[in-house]
Formats: sequence, structure tokens, C-alpha cells
Amino acid sequence: MNEQMQYSRRGFLALSGGAALTVAVAGQAQTPAPAAVITRKLKLGLVGCGGRGGWIADLFKKHGGYELVATADYFKSQADRVGDKYGVAADRRFSGLSSYKRLLASGVDAVAIISPPYFHPEQAAAGVAAGVHVYCAKPVAVDVPGCQSIAASGKLATSKKQCFLVDFQTRSTDLYIEAIKRVHAGAIGPIAFGESTYHAECPFSRYFDELSKQPNDPELRLRAWGLDRALSGDIITEQNIHTLDVMSWVMQQPPLRVTGTGGITARPKTIGTCFDHFTGHFDYGNGTGFTFSSRQIEGHGTIPAGIRVRAFGAKGVLETEYGGQILIRGENFFKGGKTQGIYKEGTEVNIAAFYRDVLAGNVENATVEPSVQSNLITIFGRTAAYTGQPIEWAKFVASSDRLEADLKGLQD
Repeated sequence: MNEQMQYSRRGFLALSGGAALTVAVAGQAQTPAPAAVITRKLKLGLVGCGGRGGWIADLFKKHGGYELVATADYFKSQADRVGDKYGVAADRRFSGLSSYKRLLASGVDAVAIISPPYFHPEQAAAGVAAGVHVYCAKPVAVDVPGCQSIAASGKLATSKKQCFLVDFQTRSTDLYIEAIKRVHAGAIGPIAFGESTYHAECPFSRYFDELSKQPNDPELRLRAWGLDRALSGDIITEQNIHTLDVMSWVMQQPPLRVTGTGGITARPKTIGTCFDHFTGHFDYGNGTGFTFSSRQIEGHGTIPAGIRVRAFGAKGVLETEYGGQILIRGENFFKGGKTQGIYKEGTEVNIAAFYRDVLAGNVENATVEPSVQSNLITIFGRTAAYTGQPIEWAKFVASSDRLEADLKGLQD
């Protein structure tokens, strides 16, 4: 990923609203999280022990308020790898498709769900039902019913006095918060149009050769889940949600309609079921729209790449880049700054906020609603691209269409 930013996220490792956080002074990328006041350790279970799961386990440990006491992953080797590193007892390392159920029954206070997105609604619902606090990676679901399930789980968690946090780094980063707050206060005036882009290479390309030889191997398909439409939600949901979430945050409402295109151009069509590019136009009414494009295609050094959102208004322009510059140009200039540490620092802020909320009994669970809306917007655009037809939001959100993963041949 030489053309990409100098940081990682799952894609680079190979409603509305935002968090209420202290705003940094202009030019500061992220206010360092205050030292944690640790009054007790939360017994944490980790579901999904792959690349990001193993990485985030270290951040939970460094926080100091968590004790990793159980691991779960379909692959025993993954559960053991993380378990060995953090001293998890051998009988508290679970494997198989139902490993999360055994983890939840093992006596944890909280669960971090870092599995492929297809499994998030079921695992989050089980976590809330089991009475534990839920920390969930994004995207939260791969279809409309899954999003509705997450919304219901968030509401149920609140009613049961349990915390439910969705881990978006942008929404916990000071510079994004400040810039978008200024946009909402009128800094760029009425928005005329915007651009939302996510240009990167494929983070799962290491599996191309194996999949070309064994396309029906169920465990290989699970390892290469980012190439499976149902397991990942396709690239527009699994990866592009970061840029479309910022669009949604800026606009504060869902679009009225969308048109879209997409397909497989560079990747061999026999490898996986996901597209390698999408384009779309999100119509917000009154002449305001956002164009969108994404790729998992070699960029050959083209600039700009990465995760970017620009909004053009009557008085100025908002520019944002995940891992890059945040600023407002125009009449109400905001110097902003760079977000080079956003992947790690944003996650650390969320881990600290989750701990504070659990101990304080703060069950507002404010991250759920905007996360569900952004997730729905990705599926909205995907549906338009798949069908080749304009899609209306009001009809779309009532959809009962599901993506069904092929789990045959996998062990329970």
C-alpha cells in the first residue's frame, strides 16, 4: 500500500451526531487521552482474533482497565495466538462458529466484537442478551435487517443499563469534531455539493492465488472474508463506510435517493464475489448532492488517494482526510491540522470512553444511531450499484433483503 497513508486500519492492514469530546487547539491532531483512572478491571472477552483483533487487544491491555480473560475465533490457532500473548487460560480459548456463545457464558463483563461484519448483529445481540457490555467494530452489519438488529440491540442495552459502543475513529478525533461542528454552525454556508472518496488497493490480495486454486474451500473463504460479498458487505460497506460516514455526519440526514454503478474490472472475476470499484451519486434534495467513488484497484501512484471528503458551500469548503489534513477554506478559515495518528489514537479514545461509560453507568450509547445510519447509507449505494436502478431512501429502509453467507463445511 505504498501510495496510502502511513497508518493502518483493517482495510490498510494487508442518523447524525458525534462524540462529546474536548476540542483540540487548531493544528493539534488529537488531544491525548487522559490517564485512565482505574478503579477496577473489566473482564474482557475478544471475539475475532485476526489482524485487527490481535492489534486492538494490545490497546485494551495498555489502557489498564481491562483484563483479557477469554478469546474466541473460528480458527483455534488465532484464539490461541492471542491467548498465549495475554495469558488467557487454555480452557477459555474458544473456536468454531459458535465460539462467541461459549465466550459469553464464561463470565466476562464486556465483549469486543472484531469478527467479520456478517456476524456482528448476531454476536452483538447475544452479548446484550447475556448482560455484558458491547464494543463493536464497524461496519455493524451487511444488510438492512442486520442494521435494524444492531439498532434494537443498542436500545435494549440502554434499557438494561449496559454500554454499547461502535468504534469509529473519525467521530472520536478532535479535528474532525471541531471542523464538522463549525460546518453545522454555518462556517461554509449552505452546502452546494460534496465529494466522498476511498481510493486504495485490495487488502486481501494475498489470498488471490490460493482462491484461484481452491475457490470453494470454506475455511479459505472465511480467512479471505473481505473478498466475500456476504461476509464483508462488499467493499462499499466493509471499507468505504469510513468516507460515507463522514458524508453522513456532515449532512446530518440521510439522502433522499441514490444512483450507482460498480463492478469487477481489475480483479479476476473468479476470485471472491465483491466488486473492486463503486461510484454513486447521493441526492440530498434542493439541488445538493454528493458524488462518491471507491476502488480496490492499483492506483499507479495517482494522487490523491486514501479516505477523503470535501464539502463545497456558499462561503467555503470543508476538506477532510483520514490520516491527513483537516481544514476549512473560505470566509471562516479553520487551520485544522493533520490526523496522522487517527487509526491508533481514535481507537484509544474509544477504548477509554467505553471504560468510563461502563464504570459511570452512562448508557446513552450515542454511537449506535449514527453508526447504523452510515451503515445503511453504504448498503443504499450498494443496492443502486447492484441493481443499476435509482433507489429511494424511504422504500429502501423498509427492505427485508438479506445477504446470506455460505457457511457450509465450517465447524460449529
